Amino acid sequence: MISYSTAVETLYSLDYELHAPRKFDLDHMRTLCRALGDPQLRFRSVLIAGTNGKGSTAATLASILRASSHRTALYTSPHLVRINERIRLDGAPIPNEDFAAAFERVSEAASELVSSSALPHRPSFFETVTAIAFEYFAASGAEIAVLEAGMGGRLDATNVVEPILSVITDIDLDHQKFLGEGIPAIAAEKAGICRRGVAAVTLPQHPLANQTLGERMTEIGAHAINAVRNLPPTTPAARPAAATRDDSGSASGARVETRFPLSVMGEEVEIVSPLVGRHQLRNLALAITAAEELAAQGFRLTPQSIVSGVRHTEWPARFQCFPATEQRPQVVLDIAHNPAGAWALRSALSEHFNGRPLVLLFGAMTDKAVAEMAQILWPQMEHVVLTRAAGSPRAAEAAALAKLAQPLGVANSVSGSVASGLELAIARARELGPDAVVVIAGSIYVAGEASEFLK
Repeated sequence: MISYSTAVETLYSLDYELHAPRKFDLDHMRTLCRALGDPQLRFRSVLIAGTNGKGSTAATLASILRASSHRTALYTSPHLVRINERIRLDGAPIPNEDFAAAFERVSEAASELVSSSALPHRPSFFETVTAIAFEYFAASGAEIAVLEAGMGGRLDATNVVEPILSVITDIDLDHQKFLGEGIPAIAAEKAGICRRGVAAVTLPQHPLANQTLGERMTEIGAHAINAVRNLPPTTPAARPAAATRDDSGSASGARVETRFPLSVMGEEVEIVSPLVGRHQLRNLALAITAAEELAAQGFRLTPQSIVSGVRHTEWPARFQCFPATEQRPQVVLDIAHNPAGAWALRSALSEHFNGRPLVLLFGAMTDKAVAEMAQILWPQMEHVVLTRAAGSPRAAEAAALAKLAQPLGVANSVSGSVASGLELAIARARELGPDAVVVIAGSIYVAGEASEFLK
């Protein structure tokens, strides 16, 4: 049997997107799945697409289903530290031995298909990991899987399932090279996860996205469900609470969370979520609405299980707050990696840490809108430490990022690694006083490497 380390090493060698252009084609994924016995059809699925918030929505919905005593699978991407994080069953990452065994089955099937010319080439990294997830979920007896589409939707490898519910989160510009240059083109790709006669949960958003989604759903006969009913009240007395302090009353040790009253399935409840920021209110509304739709389909969901699932959602590096210790000041870890994410992070920082000095540790991928992210985030900082994640060849050099700081008039430093950059950011924050906060953002690779040191 192949070892786990060999499986992971082989997988990363399949990342065709880094080495050669390739055509996305769902027929290839369907061919692979047929050779495996169509494991994706042996459990029910909820498919989630969008530009921002799909992971948070997926994690929240999966937590609700677990709290409702359903054997729940969760598939997300990318991962922070270990590839196993992408494939979860009842909240636990796939064990190494199960990952290696599923990889071996998928790899052997793929090799036979290539040898017989049923496939023109080996499946990509993402196609292979998705097939591994399907194999594991089916073999483990998952009742329902919450699946996050990797990119786009229409041609995404996850879209070979037959979802009983679709969810589309907020749409913005990202991956234009593959999805198209404008909001309508990107929205059309996301709408590709919808099915005739199947409910699709959305929220009103960019007018061009609304128009495209509406037209596509009408065209195929999908049943559109508006999640507006589960957005929190907007009155000053009822708006979401910003934070609760710890027992010491220290601002630097505050636990930040979201609280608001809501009527869920006809019952008045209090929603408490570890996911904070105004953008997360939209993701919570989508997840709660999706849960209500699943309850209508016969799943064992109740108002109280929805409340419990929301409260116990685990989704790291989404405005994740680490309290101050003797060794370091308070830290906020966020994967904001595009302009929309940068705006969401800026809004959350203003809401929860207004007036406190901020030091940013920032690294980004070269194919992202780095200059725009810099304009959004960097002027809000007392100091910016620029770094480069070791985990991706697409990572921008710290020296190149520093050139963007000059016209913005932002004080900055350059560090060759995330570890040394974090040390430098902590030192700068200490110089600014006990209320200073270190913020880490710009790339999931930076967030992943930093999370290892924060642990």
